[in-house]
Amino acid sequence: MKYEMHSFRHGEIILANEAKYVNIWLELLNAIESITEEEIIKEFESAPRKAKSLSEAINKLLKEKFTSFGWTKESSIFQGENYNDNRWRLDFAKESISIEVAFNHGEAIAWNLIKPVLASELNHVKKQIESEIGVIICATKDLKEKGGFDGAVGEYEKFLTYLNPLRDLLSVPMVIIGLKAPETFKIEIIKENEKKIGKVTKV
Repeated sequence: MKYEMHSFRHGEIILANEAKYVNIWLELLNAIESITEEEIIKEFESAPRKAKSLSEAINKLLKEKFTSFGWTKESSIFQGENYNDNRWRLDFAKESISIEVAFNHGEAIAWNLIKPVLASELNHVKKQIESEIGVIICATKDLKEKGGFDGAVGEYEKFLTYLNPLRDLLSVPMVIIGLKAPETFKIEIIKENEKKIGKVTKV
């Protein structure tokens, strides 16, 4: 997949230049870039539950790519049974980098940005994982529209508007990655048995 990036608190410079991050950063980018449009179509059309958008297909492919590179999925930020549910988990973590894949409601943007901070900063709750840099993967406005995403999903461009107001809270370096829309197809919303579903349409 193609993407665009925004660096916050010099996140991209740190990841691309500091020796302890370079290889894992290239690995992360390779995982995203290696997802082909053919793979997305295949995953979307073969899913047992007919989906409206590409979000589940892309999520599944990202999970396959990252776990194949040894990233830990659904890693808890804190220790203890009170912090085992999804709201206290990172989508992926490896060494000192945490990843959030954010295809959820726009109201969750601030929380998606804060989770990597919780994984990196000292806290009164005992930590399960310690990271130093956060990466947020989300959909650009173009992918949101052409990929059949719900209108309430928080897109890349909206994430960027949260960075300055939350700057004092977002104390760790981050990179926001916006996934671009496919170039060879789009999702057309149709009705089947009174239910809205997505259909791959070549462009």
